[in-house]
Amino acid sequence: MIISVLERRSEIGLRRALGATKGHIRIQFLAEAILLALIGGAAGVAAGATATAIYAHTKGWATVIPPMAWAGGLGAALLIGTLAGLLPALRAARMSPTEALWSI
Repeated sequence: MIISVLERRSEIGLRRALGATKGHIRIQFLAEAILLALIGGAAGVAAGATATAIYAHTKGWATVIPPMAWAGGLGAALLIGTLAGLLPALRAARMSPTEALWSI
């Protein structure tokens, strides 16, 4: 997310110059971080469930994955993604429009 902020300086500057508030920029980058974390968490849960099912099948066991395991995986991904996206979102929101547009 930090690299995303650095690469998108011109976009941030243009949005700020056109009237976007610091809150709009902060929400945009935080929402992107959360969405990416949820997608990654869902992919991780699916991969884990698939690996569990394959292993259980090879051993002749029934596949049992508790709902708390699914929720825990998605919750952990959401928490980590939110925390990892918070600093870049704050950094992007603090950037002045002229500073951001200067980097074009």
